[in-house]
Amino acid sequence: MAAQFGRRLCKGAATTAVAAVAVAALSASQAPGVNDHGRQAAADATPSPDASASDGSATGNSPYYTDLPPLNSPSPSPSTGTGPITPGTSEAGIPATVLDAYKKAEAALRDAKPGCNLPWQLLAAIGRVESGQARGGRVNAEGTTISPILGPQLDGNGFALIKDTDNGAYDGNSTYDQAVGPMQFIPSTWAWAGRDANGDGKKDPNNIYDAALAAGHYLCRFDWDLSDQKDLDRAILSYNNSREYLNLVMRWLEYYRKGTHEVPDGTGTLPGNRSDNGAGASPGPSTPSTPGAPAAGGSKPKPSPPAKPGGGGTTKPKPPTTPPATPPDSPSTPPSPPATPTDTVHHLEDAGTAKLTAMAGDTFTKRISTRAETKAGKAVGKVRIRFTIVGDTDTTFTGGESVATVATNSSGVAVAPALQAGEKTGDVTVRATVVGRMVAGLDYTATVTERAADALVRTGDAALTCAPGGEFANQVEVKATYKGAVADGVAATATLIKSADDPTANDKGPFFKDADGKAVRTLTGLKTDAKGLLKLPKLYADDTTGTFLLRITTEGGATLTVELTVAAAETSSPSPSASPSA
Repeated sequence: MAAQFGRRLCKGAATTAVAAVAVAALSASQAPGVNDHGRQAAADATPSPDASASDGSATGNSPYYTDLPPLNSPSPSPSTGTGPITPGTSEAGIPATVLDAYKKAEAALRDAKPGCNLPWQLLAAIGRVESGQARGGRVNAEGTTISPILGPQLDGNGFALIKDTDNGAYDGNSTYDQAVGPMQFIPSTWAWAGRDANGDGKKDPNNIYDAALAAGHYLCRFDWDLSDQKDLDRAILSYNNSREYLNLVMRWLEYYRKGTHEVPDGTGTLPGNRSDNGAGASPGPSTPSTPGAPAAGGSKPKPSPPAKPGGGGTTKPKPPTTPPATPPDSPSTPPSPPATPTDTVHHLEDAGTAKLTAMAGDTFTKRISTRAETKAGKAVGKVRIRFTIVGDTDTTFTGGESVATVATNSSGVAVAPALQAGEKTGDVTVRATVVGRMVAGLDYTATVTERAADALVRTGDAALTCAPGGEFANQVEVKATYKGAVADGVAATATLIKSADDPTANDKGPFFKDADGKAVRTLTGLKTDAKGLLKLPKLYADDTTGTFLLRITTEGGATLTVELTVAAAETSSPSPSASPSA
């Protein structure tokens, strides 16, 4: 069962025929272009040109199950003993643990990336197409598959060529990569996309909870909004870059949206048709591999049973009419794996990356560009470059990931996703490496600076006056901007200074109060709110009269000086004395 997130790899005639039959049957059995939510159906939608721009395929475009949803809409599972199951109920049922994993992943993404709008039914649709819902829910109590689910080895023989990237840690194959687990991640994708959803301290692609959460984050990267059809297409195509795959997943998505229910683990419906016509499928749970068999995904013809002594049984094989090219006792030399573009990469070069600087919370306007080159300096296209943010930082790529894999274009250049600055300031290191080849990495430095403002203004113009020993009626409020835009989260300091030429704190005149009610004339640790506003605490006056200055400064150099007046209340003049009577 070898399905995967990435682009479709199997391009042979058998694959094309199966896919064509699947799409034709799909079109005949279900009306295209119609769904419960009024969105354009995938069959009529045109994927965006950049749908797979990252080339960060989760599955290496391995084959997948092509079984179509039933013609009849699903119905909820009937209560025990209430009658026969309605057509479609069996296919709509999802094994309990698998369904729980999908719903928990949706809830986690709702908190982590609310703008993604990931429906658990999308995970169910992909899980159905990739592994038949973990082979009908054959998982243990913790959600780990009872037997491994491996795709065919990606050796370039009818599939993509992806040489080993994990030393066989996940797939048991130290020569080529294979897709692993119920959501069919290839090891190089799992290395950065893997998640520990069940809190056991491990990121296990064979665990449905870990794999479902990883799939959700994978589908939600690049700030995709899956309630938008174009972004939904991009996400599905990034899982497996095939129009047939997109159509099929969309059909299952809409099918599950119409209704589903849980069934006991291990009783789910198993699919029977694959995009590679079954070639290279890993052994099923009831068909264990035999000693000496090729790695999962390979095929090995069964030998004919030996002839029984004295005749009967099978016919004795005739000797070959021509001698074999290699004598039987001469060991044959296994063919060398075909060379790939990755094999020709000698080094990485910077491809004109500009200085990378952004304020905390902002998106970097410049992006990292890396070129893969041969020893002679020739550009190498179709090579996967992995960009990894290293060190203690909360800066991420857009979408919240710390790793992104991008394929080089025909000029050998891979452009990383935009960086999103976190709140931690300082230098951030981004390392570019070649996936599948030991080549020295290339480090880039991105600098995160404090949030800044270049202008401050008062939000009101009421005079700030107070009688000696009294309280100012109006509080000071200011608004900070940077290049005309709201400057939120900017650090500020407010000080009652001695004079315009002497910014040291005054020792008399107006003052703030601390938590104990004591007079303070300098406030630090202030920050503007989401609207760029900063409202200072109440001001009080001692017995000193006169004009005083309050100076507010922010990170970035914005300064505002406000006048405060402390004056005794004016008293009315006494009436002139009456003239003495004559």
